[in-house]
Amino acid sequence: MDDIYKRSMTGEITKEDALNLVNSNPFQMFDVADKLRKEIVGDDVTFVVNRNIDITDRCMINCTFCSFRNNIGYEMTIDEILDSVKEAKDFGAMEICLFGGIMPHMDLDYYCDIISAIKTNYDIELHALSPVEVFHAAKASEITTKEALKSLKKAGLDTMTGASAEILVDSVRAKICPEKVSTSEWVKIITEAHNVGIPTTSTIMYGTVETWEDRIDHMLILRDIQRETKGFTEFVPMTFLNLNNKAGSESSGVSGMEDLKLHALARIIFGRDIPNIQVSWIKIGTRMAQVALCCGANDMGGTMMEDKISIAAGASHGEHLPRQQMINTIKSIGRIPAERTTCYERV
Repeated sequence: MDDIYKRSMTGEITKEDALNLVNSNPFQMFDVADKLRKEIVGDDVTFVVNRNIDITDRCMINCTFCSFRNNIGYEMTIDEILDSVKEAKDFGAMEICLFGGIMPHMDLDYYCDIISAIKTNYDIELHALSPVEVFHAAKASEITTKEALKSLKKAGLDTMTGASAEILVDSVRAKICPEKVSTSEWVKIITEAHNVGIPTTSTIMYGTVETWEDRIDHMLILRDIQRETKGFTEFVPMTFLNLNNKAGSESSGVSGMEDLKLHALARIIFGRDIPNIQVSWIKIGTRMAQVALCCGANDMGGTMMEDKISIAAGASHGEHLPRQQMINTIKSIGRIPAERTTCYERV
């Protein structure tokens, strides 16, 4: 494992290395990942005070893993969105995460109007949309995705999510999200975002029908993009939640051990390339998140205030982790809480 540590620090981890690690002693892998975490980012565990706003559950894309689509059948008005932003600001939020389903009328003007309204009325970081929203907005407006990204940035978009990646293997996408963008389209739009000055997160949604080899291929694609653009702020593993969706009939998700192995493997594959590995406490719970923080992760994500999408899929860990509770959760494992912005500047 000493050789793996050195190869990670020098950015030399290969697909073969990663596959071997999956089948190795997991506790040795956890130990190496934790040592890498300590060397690369230290003992701080970062988090952001934020709010999720899911603007609509109406969606024309039929992903098999989605439990949120047409759950209620709503679409927020701009005034309703602004009311939610105000509540978040009053609570001390630094960031608004804005996303939702996709419908034919959601063209570039639709998104730019929402973004402009938020940024005109409130001084807050806006972390919004994903490659699939950009793709459909550009198509509806009959412009290129790069032109759409430039307009979104001009309207006030600060950062974009790396959502809609799921698994960046087209054979897997054909089974779980055939109507979403292809792997090459996702890579193109993310790369364009970075090149026009919009940083993004990177994500993986694992536990449906993919293999460990697929997960590793996905992470190596992200590493290649990061080495080209330096535009990813973090990597966010998101475990599949199997309630109330079609994919749940084929998979019940993964074990807690697999969750931990995924976080540790990400730390080892990304090394210094993507230094921030986030745990999604709303999906795996705060106790499992604490363990993942000892297996290579260093960020607890956001306080959220709400997450309709995860709740619809069966998340049972709550949808709001207040600032003080976040701090206590981090301190109780002997680590140092550090509040941050979207782009990891300390507050």
